[in-house]
Amino acid sequence: MTAIALTIAGSDSGGGAGIQADLKTFSALGVYGASVITAVTAQNTKGVTAVADLSPEIVTAQIDAVFSDLNIAAVKIGMVSRQETIAAIAAGLRRFGKQAVVDPVMVATSGDRLLRPDAVAALVDELLPLALVTTPNLPEAALLTGRSIAEDETEMARQAEAILKTGARSVLVKGGHRQGSEATDLFSDGNTIVHLPAARIDTSNDHGTGCTLSAAIAAGLALGRSLVDAVLEAKAYLHAALSAANTLSVGEGRGPVHHFHRWW
Repeated sequence: MTAIALTIAGSDSGGGAGIQADLKTFSALGVYGASVITAVTAQNTKGVTAVADLSPEIVTAQIDAVFSDLNIAAVKIGMVSRQETIAAIAAGLRRFGKQAVVDPVMVATSGDRLLRPDAVAALVDELLPLALVTTPNLPEAALLTGRSIAEDETEMARQAEAILKTGARSVLVKGGHRQGSEATDLFSDGNTIVHLPAARIDTSNDHGTGCTLSAAIAAGLALGRSLVDAVLEAKAYLHAALSAANTLSVGEGRGPVHHFHRWW
């Protein structure tokens, strides 16, 4: 049976993040990708110049169309900037009895704010309780918990614990924003904490890393992997995509990772 994963996220006109990165990741990992678009961004490797949110009604219609026909094995949620959209997505997931990989996209790699302040509470209250795993980076974990950005793994663990209290079944706090030769992520499900170190890769082509990682986790789940195995395989895939990113020449700013590094 064909493994199918769904991404619910915004469109990146530059192709490096969002829906485009998610579908590339699904395809690279042998999973058929479906999509529900929440917003359209005017975006390239240098930044975001405009954002147009789709109505909650069309988001709901897309969710109903996909779930009523396709056998969705895993769901990934990315950029959702409005509380009305978050409510529509949460209602859809509950209607079809689904949990999701939730990437709380709040700030783009370029530094542009993508989540409205009034939507943060809706994300915490509505989406995180439906998260099989949520994947905040350090600034996002700080925003979700109201704490300072973690400077060590002890504080990362404290913030993971606080995020678990929102109802998320597990959390992967991404440590890429810390300095040093290694970038260590921290996974916690409330019972077990796993430290996931990886050598830091010297590249400025890191646009879409968060989207790619969460989509790769969803792809692994669609293929029947356990959650921990899906996280480990996703990290390995992203590390290879980052390692090959300098072979790409896309745009004048922060270029994308190389999703299809295994083929070209």
